[in-house]
Amino acid sequence: MFSTASFSGSVEFITVFSARPQISRVIFDFDGTLSWLRHGWPEIMVRLFWEHWPIQPDESEEAIRDLLLNDVLSLNGKPSIYQMIKGAERVQQRGGPTLDPETLRQEYERRLDTAIQRRAKKILAGEEQPDAYVVHGARSFLERLRQRGCTLIILSGTAEARVKQEAGLLGLEHFFGTHIYGSTADHGRSSKQAVIDRLLREEAITGDQLLSFGDGPVEIQLTKQAGGLAVAVASDEDTNGSGNIHPQKRTQLSAAGADLLIPDYRDGAALLECLWGK
Repeated sequence: MFSTASFSGSVEFITVFSARPQISRVIFDFDGTLSWLRHGWPEIMVRLFWEHWPIQPDESEEAIRDLLLNDVLSLNGKPSIYQMIKGAERVQQRGGPTLDPETLRQEYERRLDTAIQRRAKKILAGEEQPDAYVVHGARSFLERLRQRGCTLIILSGTAEARVKQEAGLLGLEHFFGTHIYGSTADHGRSSKQAVIDRLLREEAITGDQLLSFGDGPVEIQLTKQAGGLAVAVASDEDTNGSGNIHPQKRTQLSAAGADLLIPDYRDGAALLECLWGK
């Protein structure tokens, strides 16, 4: 077990593992892992389902919110239609109306886009710096990884065109070059599983050369299945750089098999030392 003494912020080692100096490819989820442009998205989604929820006399609002939030975060990393399907099922199971998942998805995207556009306008107008919407410490951490000669990869469940656009807005695209992957109409080819399989095959690498960072269970599970090392980023959805570990994310990511858990990248140097062993 590694010591946490060299970390100034919160860190939790969930499994016992050895340093891997052979790591050469590093995968990042985008939203919540690098980008904070979509912060608050879980609450937007929960509110959408809440509007159709038939509240029973013996149910508390807190219990309902926790149930819906856990559902939402358990599917974090997959295209949002999966969360809409789950939400619609929950509402119907409780005796509510029959909801169309695609209609829900469109309304969710509309509400989220309103928030994203408001934030993007502030960046473009110079009212806020891009780093206000980059997860705390991520930019300098990416620099450190690039100095180590790692190939950096974005692998997101968000539409690929949007990921590329937002990575450009935040000034992060140059770290990744052509390795920015998101959801496309060809779900079979653009799924996270398919992209990881393709990377391993086409670049002739083994799983033990793979490291991933994510705030959703999907990328954690897929990395572990491939034999890689998985770092869970339980980023705060309310205050960027608070150093607080999001409690529901922590539960979901620990259960997914993460090797260690961090709130952000404030301890980048210490983190690299423990992962590479030097």
